Amino acid sequence: MHNCWLVVGLPHNWKTAFEHKNIWGLKQTQRHLWNRLNEGDVLLFYVTSPVSGVIGYGTVRIKFHQDQPLWPQEIEENEVIWPLRFEFNVERCLPFDKWPTSKVTSRELFPRGGFQTLSHDIAQELVSKLKSLPRTYYVRTPTVTPATEALSPYLHGAQQAEQVLPSHKELKQKLVEIGKLQGYLADEEYVFDIGKLDVVWRRVALSVPTYAFEIQVGGDIYHALAKLKHASDIWNSNIFIVAPQTDHGKFEGLLSGTFHEISNRVKFIELNKVDELYKRKKAYSEFEKELGI
Repeated sequence: MHNCWLVVGLPHNWKTAFEHKNIWGLKQTQRHLWNRLNEGDVLLFYVTSPVSGVIGYGTVRIKFHQDQPLWPQEIEENEVIWPLRFEFNVERCLPFDKWPTSKVTSRELFPRGGFQTLSHDIAQELVSKLKSLPRTYYVRTPTVTPATEALSPYLHGAQQAEQVLPSHKELKQKLVEIGKLQGYLADEEYVFDIGKLDVVWRRVALSVPTYAFEIQVGGDIYHALAKLKHASDIWNSNIFIVAPQTDHGKFEGLLSGTFHEISNRVKFIELNKVDELYKRKKAYSEFEKELGI
């Protein structure tokens, strides 16, 4: 059973978290809690005074370390105060202007304790209260845009248009097939210490990944690069981002800054190139079989 956590923060820190693609962080003194945090754990978002209540909930996606300032206090002091970070999926969250009036709470909450575990009963009570409110904001997939963009349709009554792209599942399957055609052991959703890699290729069953792929279909390149950097650091894997061409500029920008250490290792593959490579590999393999080679 997954753990439930109360995530307590100032209003401006929560806005920063949502604006930077759903990121939260803990101090080094909270490492014992961060170590217990697992993918899929339930998070209740608690905003301190003047809101003083829970404004949404979600689940843990991945954990990672960071050495770059993010929140206003970190930027002002030019120091990383909360380096033990994690990305989360948002299941429901109130828009900013509804935080003071529509937040929910429980007499069993003790938010002064900061980041803390919650009993499943209290978590269920808070989730039920949030579900009873008008459906002001839903995020249904982990590949969401930054929260400022995701919230805007509900704040202004607009609807977001979805770009037609190959599906994440389809791309994973094709990369797995390409890996097998290359003679590797290929796996989807490869679990390691900070989350899961979309696809890996290994030489033998007990070996570490020789190739690691992260697929971003309208998703978050920042945290995909964080996972790939970790794969490169611990295994010396060949690392690849698979993403739309429109994300190439963002990719290059991150490599010139935060992820400069892997700028010579990570490669960018445009989404449609995966299908092209799959077709060519498949045709070549079939041609070899036809010739008996």
